Amino acid sequence: MNNHSFPELREGVRQVVSAFDSRYWQEVDEARAFPEKFVTALTQAGWLAGLIPEEYGGAGLSLTQASVVMEEINRAGGNSGACHGQMYVMGCIVRHGTDQQKQDLLPRIARGEIRMQSMAVTEPSTGSDTTKLKTTAVRKGDRYRINGQKVWTSRLQHSDYMLLLARTTPLAEVKKKSEGLSVFLVDLREAVGKTITVRPIRNMVNHETNEIFIDNLEVPVENRIGEEGRGLKYILDGLNAERILIAAECIGDGYWFTEKASAYAKQRVVFDRPIGQNQGIQFPIARAFVNVEAASLMRYRACELFDAGIHCGAEANMSKLLAADASWEAANVCLQTHGGFGFASEYDIERKFRETRLYQVAPISTNMILSYLGEHVLGMPRSY
Repeated sequence: MNNHSFPELREGVRQVVSAFDSRYWQEVDEARAFPEKFVTALTQAGWLAGLIPEEYGGAGLSLTQASVVMEEINRAGGNSGACHGQMYVMGCIVRHGTDQQKQDLLPRIARGEIRMQSMAVTEPSTGSDTTKLKTTAVRKGDRYRINGQKVWTSRLQHSDYMLLLARTTPLAEVKKKSEGLSVFLVDLREAVGKTITVRPIRNMVNHETNEIFIDNLEVPVENRIGEEGRGLKYILDGLNAERILIAAECIGDGYWFTEKASAYAKQRVVFDRPIGQNQGIQFPIARAFVNVEAASLMRYRACELFDAGIHCGAEANMSKLLAADASWEAANVCLQTHGGFGFASEYDIERKFRETRLYQVAPISTNMILSYLGEHVLGMPRSY
């Protein structure tokens, strides 16, 4: 497979995204606003319900096809960060939810009646050390009472439901530290402003993300997903899909940057020649393109394994690492090629530059991926 695979899929996504031009994204970015019209258009066209099975009203796409959707959104100049949660967060329900939960939620998500694109896992004091999270859920009869704090809870203000990971058995009482955590489905419409306080975090990219404070939030037992105490496994199960889809977004960014840089290098004339004739300009763009192409192949490999039901933790992590590095290199090359104009908002480069930089850090930092590979693939001692 290559970047010309699935032409009809790509064209379908492009038709939706192309309606949102450069001016739209600049205005949204300047206002620090959520791209509501854009997300609604993608939802109505069915693209964000790609991974929901057909029996629940979704498109029943493979992860390979879903990755192409994400790639094309970014390649066309959009920003998937505003909507990718809607693509993969519901995977926890698809894989581990009860029949009742699936029937209740998935068709409504597919139709765009409700949104579930927010996940509360990370905490201020524990970061990636998820097993030490401090948010607790204590069962009282047929309800759980939840207290704690989360950070980097994205798209919460534009979601109706949220997944929440909390400790149901104290860390000191479990045999393995990965046990005793449970996942809950939270109806934000009932909780926000009452038992959940939201504090938006202003950040470098126009990305709606928040710190939340949870005070005696009550969740019915039927809103627990899967078995009590096995929640971390359910969350981790969905992270491979998240990493692969974000790799695809980075690949889309990488193509956007190299295409933009190539076009400018061909038409910008300085010293009586197009600057793209100079090897100092041409070669870095070509090198960036090579790396984007290579990252794309790794993405397809990870998708192939995921779709076949084969464990793909290493491949998912490697595709995320390679794609994030490739897009960041392409971003730097594109900015350098445009010189001072690269800093002007009207060219979109500085916006995309900021957006793609995020993926060196999120949803997992580069060093955490390297430590995973060093320990679990190469068999070296744990480095932390």
